[in-house]
Amino acid sequence: MTDTAAQIPEPRADAPDRWALPDLAARALGGAVLAANDESFAEKEHLIQPYPVVHAAHTFGAKGQVYDGWETRRRRTDGHDWAIVRLGVPGVISAVAVDTAYFTGNYPPRVSVDACRADGHPAVADLLRADWRTIVPVSDAKGDTRNEYDVDDPHRYTHVRLNLHPDGGVARLRVHGTPVPDPAGFADLPLDLAALANGAAVTGASNAFYSNPTGAIMPGLPASQADGWETARRRTPGHEWLDVRLAGRGVIRVAELDTTHLKHNAPGWASLDARDGAESFPLLERTPLQPDTPHRFVLTGDRPATSVRLNIFPDGGMARLRLYGRLTPEALRELETRFRA
Repeated sequence: MTDTAAQIPEPRADAPDRWALPDLAARALGGAVLAANDESFAEKEHLIQPYPVVHAAHTFGAKGQVYDGWETRRRRTDGHDWAIVRLGVPGVISAVAVDTAYFTGNYPPRVSVDACRADGHPAVADLLRADWRTIVPVSDAKGDTRNEYDVDDPHRYTHVRLNLHPDGGVARLRVHGTPVPDPAGFADLPLDLAALANGAAVTGASNAFYSNPTGAIMPGLPASQADGWETARRRTPGHEWLDVRLAGRGVIRVAELDTTHLKHNAPGWASLDARDGAESFPLLERTPLQPDTPHRFVLTGDRPATSVRLNIFPDGGMARLRLYGRLTPEALRELETRFRA
């Protein structure tokens, strides 16, 4: 057993800070703005852009001041404006942020958010007829502000609808929550037990100076050095680590440690320790890593695990962590129960 295996903490029993939960509407997870009743001044797709809002004053196009956001015309009739967003990963929503950055005289004075569950691949016409539930009631909003709203709703949702009362502009929409995938899509096949899209989560990291550790379990190939988890340079003895709660209890057979784009800041070595309840055991002994390289390790153990700690020596970055295996029958049944709730 490695010297860190016994130190892996039990996953937190209480709910994590809601603003630390992943953005279920993120474009990187497959989120999309499907429809809006109006986008006369600025396009609806800006709502879920991943980068910070940018703005240059006195830049006018054919439709007026150019905004990095969604902006509707001045409403002269009753009603309100709306945009429908498909969540990249369906789940339980805990908080919503409506960011009106740089919208100062044209922001909506009030907003609300509805959500619906429409599994499969519904068309916009289907969504317009869906059973929408209010998760954020009509609430005051301020201009040039990240307006934050808590959500207390245990249901699983696939889409949200942002409502502007009566009109105006919003730069970004963030929908923080806990992924709840459809286990039927696993089809009893091996899957990445560390994937956020499958219900895994980062529960802790020793250092997250340069990037959000959740990047290590995002889908797709890393796009740049910033797309993943990277620590500061360590100036004291020891090493850095990342804890991941698996999508469910399962047996891991293949581990992928990807240092793509990390050319001069990859770890020198890495190891993996697993936890199953109160018991810890080594999954991958300390192993040398190469810069800018996807590493694939076939594991021989057959012990199920509920969480894994990635240790990197002494510091550096990890673009992606993949842990392929199978859920136990009990874990699969638990996911099915949660999906149906």
